[in-house]
Amino acid sequence: MLCEASCGLAVELEGSRVVSVRGDRDDRFSRGHICPKAAAIDDIRNDPDRVTTPLRRTASGWQPVSWDSAFNEASERLDRIRQEHGRHAIGLFAGNPMAHSYTGLFGLMTLAATLRTRSRFSSTSTDQLPHMLAGLQVFGHQLLLPVPDIDRTRYFLVLGANPVVSNGSLMTAPDITNRLKALRGRGGKLVVVDPRRTETAALADTHLAIRPGTDALFLAALVRTVFEERLEAPGRLGRFMRGLDKVLEAVAPYAPEAVADATGIAAALIRRVAGDFARASSAVAYGRVGLCTQEFGAVSAWLVVVLNAITGNLDRAGGAMFTTPAVDLVKLASLVGHRGSFGRYASRVRALPEFGGELPAAVLAEEIETPGQGQIRALITAAGNPVLSAPNGRRLERALAGLDFMVSVDLYRNETTRFAHLILPTSFGFERDHYDVALNALAVRNVARYAPALMAPAGDTRLDWEVFFELASRLDRSRGGRWLKAPVFQLLRRLGPRRMLDGLLRFGAHGLSLSELESRPHGIDLGPLEPRLPGILPLGRIELGPQLFLDDMGRLRRSLAAAPSSGLAGGLVLIGRRILRSNNSRMHNVRRLTKGPVRCTLLMNPLDAKERGLVQGQMVRITSRTGEVVAPLEVSDEMMTGVVSLPHGWGHRDGVTLGVARERAGVSLNDLTDEGRVDGLSATAAFSGVPVEVRGT
Repeated sequence: MLCEASCGLAVELEGSRVVSVRGDRDDRFSRGHICPKAAAIDDIRNDPDRVTTPLRRTASGWQPVSWDSAFNEASERLDRIRQEHGRHAIGLFAGNPMAHSYTGLFGLMTLAATLRTRSRFSSTSTDQLPHMLAGLQVFGHQLLLPVPDIDRTRYFLVLGANPVVSNGSLMTAPDITNRLKALRGRGGKLVVVDPRRTETAALADTHLAIRPGTDALFLAALVRTVFEERLEAPGRLGRFMRGLDKVLEAVAPYAPEAVADATGIAAALIRRVAGDFARASSAVAYGRVGLCTQEFGAVSAWLVVVLNAITGNLDRAGGAMFTTPAVDLVKLASLVGHRGSFGRYASRVRALPEFGGELPAAVLAEEIETPGQGQIRALITAAGNPVLSAPNGRRLERALAGLDFMVSVDLYRNETTRFAHLILPTSFGFERDHYDVALNALAVRNVARYAPALMAPAGDTRLDWEVFFELASRLDRSRGGRWLKAPVFQLLRRLGPRRMLDGLLRFGAHGLSLSELESRPHGIDLGPLEPRLPGILPLGRIELGPQLFLDDMGRLRRSLAAAPSSGLAGGLVLIGRRILRSNNSRMHNVRRLTKGPVRCTLLMNPLDAKERGLVQGQMVRITSRTGEVVAPLEVSDEMMTGVVSLPHGWGHRDGVTLGVARERAGVSLNDLTDEGRVDGLSATAAFSGVPVEVRGT
């Protein structure tokens, strides 16, 4: 319900009151593991600042309204904008909480199909889009994302990820700390590549500090070294691979010696990692947010796939494998002819490409601000807070203030929803049933678990799918009811999401039913990951060298040629970081998670602090092209020189109804990030490596 670990919970009730929340020791997957966020889940449900009735923003403040009045106003104003300015004048932004609600996903798909707008956005383009683009280009489907078989691997190479804090990301792996300890306990090796000595790096055999934004150079050197030392061994999948010769040609310029200065990693270390990885009995490379959110995120994600493939670690035990989920989204999408898309159209202002029917979040502000055909004049947000999660949040909040109309489906009046004309509140946590449709497809073991709702929705809130479906229905009726005649929408109307889930389970590879899952509340262990290629490949082949990525290698070569021989040449660059008690901005109004030491600090290496005359605890001013913030300095040798770090999700503003969060507002990383910095291929926001200056206040 909260994060990708998907831990099973044991909830003790007295009537409808939650007495305690603990990790379920009998859960077949998480085995009793729980983190602070899950223990505090009911604090959100009972938060006095939570919105529990529809609200309308008026000149005299926020006023409660009935659901019927709210739906009427939303549908009438949205339809008026559509008639006057066209359907693309309505924008839709979905935040990452939508991935945690199967009912919300069903409802949101209905609303998106009804709107038929190209102005769709989500957190995908501020997170995992490069991996999805690699899946589309290499395997033929944007949802074909291989997962590290962490429980059986002998060599785990982690780039730009901190799973000890994230509990896995695009890798559903509860109790990841003990899984990593088990890896080392069986004689395996953990190698972490990150500009910061993270909590995961602290457990590793080796930590390699890499200069932000150079992961693609490092990976290209690894791939080249594997070829150079004739260690490539794609194994049984070799006959299904296309483009291996093109990959060899593309990585030729990236000898370890050629990239050492730019990456900050010695050539001998690069060669050692390549050799150890290729010679291990099983190995898997895994990259996440730090890898994706940089100017070469897509090429980096592709090279991770290439490294796994050429060493025979794709689709084998201990390598990068594909799940066999009880609800197979890839199979379902393929049946209706949807494998994903890239570049079918582009944004108006900067001509950045669409992916999967969405435009990059980095263009949202300019698409609202810039006049002309297709200018966004209305926006619907669904469980998203882009003011704090998208680049250059200050510009975005100015843009949101200029919208003709905005409606937010959300729990809180936060930094984004405070600009809405209407807030439509939904149920949360134990108030709705739960099945991990999306995250089970990324689990390190095949599992299935269903949790029923434990209590009625609070106040006058409604189930998320009901809100989306009712809004879609009213918009559709205003156009004569043409769009909701599609079979999937009729099924949702007639059956509801619960019976639809039952049908999807029965249709899946394991032939389960919802009643079977209900009878086994601790979940069902469906076994370890198994080889699935080439059977699940839509085109029957692995395109290891897609032209899209090969062409972008030219841009990478130019960056290498332009890199100063002294690396960062004395400047500072900014990266983000994640905190265990903070799930983006959503958990900051929970007192038990925010108490204790101040966590929104700027981390800086002691040598960089000394050079600037700065000391521990001092308030410092951080300035980038887009903005300036002031934060307390935390001097730490866990940072490599030339790199500083702020956590993301902080920076709570005036005008929000978040009493606890405002007490420790912190500063927003995304007041410093730059909407002009995107991955030149995928247009994913390049949060990592933002040039900054730091000085005392």
